[in-house]
Amino acid sequence: MRNLLSRFLQDQSGATAIEYAIIAGGISILIVTAVNGMGTTLSGKFTSINSSIK
Repeated sequence: MRNLLSRFLQDQSGATAIEYAIIAGGISILIVTAVNGMGTTLSGKFTSINSSIK
């Protein structure tokens, strides 16, 4: 039983998966923020162009 418990405590494979999930979550938040900012800017530009054409 002690051997099983010590192997469980020394296992690092789950920690690696969690680290990758945290990194992927951070990158996805950055991507969503960047795309949202560019979308707002582009929407303003298209509105400006549309009103100048009319």
